[in-house]
Amino acid sequence: MIETIQPEGWAKPKGYANGMLKDGRLYIGGQIGWNAEQVFVARDFVGQMEQALANIVAIVRAAGGKVEDITRLTWYVTDKKAYLAAQREVGEAYRRVMGRHFPVMTMVVVAGLIEDEALIEIEASAEIG
Repeated sequence: MIETIQPEGWAKPKGYANGMLKDGRLYIGGQIGWNAEQVFVARDFVGQMEQALANIVAIVRAAGGKVEDITRLTWYVTDKKAYLAAQREVGEAYRRVMGRHFPVMTMVVVAGLIEDEALIEIEASAEIG
């Protein structure tokens, strides 16, 4: 049986699921830098990245897991130069959310994302339990 994972209090997604859990495997759809109400608070790369990671952690916790259960992150960024210019701040923001847990990661530079304000989208996988 597949269980849809939706953190409590989050606005309902339109046409997709935030997370799907089957047999302890959690698949997390691409998370962007908006909050639970689907509002962008940050307009900069680092702020949106930190929010996207926080969204992933919220989904993992809603499935009964913890940060250390995350096994994979795939990052889609719209501006390679913005990422490279802010690597120190990226690392600091990453550790605020993920601690010193470093799952396998891939980063892809894309021309754009569906939400015009989004600068980054991150999808993830986790093994719960």
